[in-house]
Amino acid sequence: MHMLWRTLLHSVLSRFGPRLGHYDVASTRFITLLTDQDILRHMNNGVYLSIMDIARFDMLHRTGIWAIFLKRGWYPVVVSETISFRKSLTLGQKFTVESRILGFDEKAVYVEQRFVRPDADGTPEIYAQGFIRGRFLKRSGGVVGIDELVDAVGAVPEDVTVPAWLLEWSADVAMPATRAAAPSHWT
Repeated sequence: MHMLWRTLLHSVLSRFGPRLGHYDVASTRFITLLTDQDILRHMNNGVYLSIMDIARFDMLHRTGIWAIFLKRGWYPVVVSETISFRKSLTLGQKFTVESRILGFDEKAVYVEQRFVRPDADGTPEIYAQGFIRGRFLKRSGGVVGIDELVDAVGAVPEDVTVPAWLLEWSADVAMPATRAAAPSHWT
């Protein structure tokens, strides 16, 4: 339930946050709550993914992309995601999620998100880093093609590129297009 309140809070805050270009980095501030903690007294790994959702929503609002999607009847879905952890976030710590669009392949968009806190000297330190591969669907049915997407949000700057390893990861973790039977060792 607390994620619902957090989502609602950030949907209001994002309306007043600084406007960004479509490919700019969006910084979204959070604080680690009691309800984020697991039995080891640090933020639960699943909470990171939920906070990434909220930060992406903030990015879409502040870049103006969300308004474009609403007009066209499009909405985003996550196809796959991965996250790596370096340090734990504990109760009451303030942190920022930095979100940016990395680019596209022939079917999807890639977003990088970093959980950042200042170290003792005030230098930003990455605590966790996640990547998502997302697609956009049409409320009328069907998938938004990348050409349609780029036409709507504008040309991709040359410095916006998806790393080769992320494209390989995407191919490696892709689900089959049709329903597959469970492996025999699961039955």
